[in-house]
Amino acid sequence: MKRFISTAVLGCTMALFTSLAPAADRMVRSDRNFMEQAAQNGHAEVEAAKLAQSKSANQKVKDFAARMEQDHTKTNEELATLASSKNVKLPTEPSAVQKSKAKAMGTLDGERFDRQYADEMGIKAHEDTVKMFRKAADGAKDADVKAFAAKTLPALEEHLKMSRDLRASLGK
Repeated sequence: MKRFISTAVLGCTMALFTSLAPAADRMVRSDRNFMEQAAQNGHAEVEAAKLAQSKSANQKVKDFAARMEQDHTKTNEELATLASSKNVKLPTEPSAVQKSKAKAMGTLDGERFDRQYADEMGIKAHEDTVKMFRKAADGAKDADVKAFAAKTLPALEEHLKMSRDLRASLGK
């Protein structure tokens, strides 16, 4: 009987600790990975936008970059709030690969810089991010993550269109 009671107490204790586990422990890896990658992409966009605003002489590029900085800063803040509610710690800067691309882009000047910024941070980055957000909007397991992705997706699709239009205006 003593053994039965000890086992029952142990079982109840384990159940209690399991139910108090942080939300991040209960999140599926793909949802957590989405949030982390979205954070890195958002930080990369903001940093590249600041670089473009300081380096470019083209007003269209500067205007696009200002919009990217504003929109991605807001999205980064919304994502940070969501992550905090899920006990997920997000990266606070771009990935090493993203930093390396920004550094290389920063060595360019004039029209070469403008075209590279439009190609890499405009079109390519937004194509990848739209694909990632679409996948999360359709398949995230966490309802809040899914809703965040679905809510953010239209703005990212608009950014992709804007970046294609910007690139077309810059010529070859």
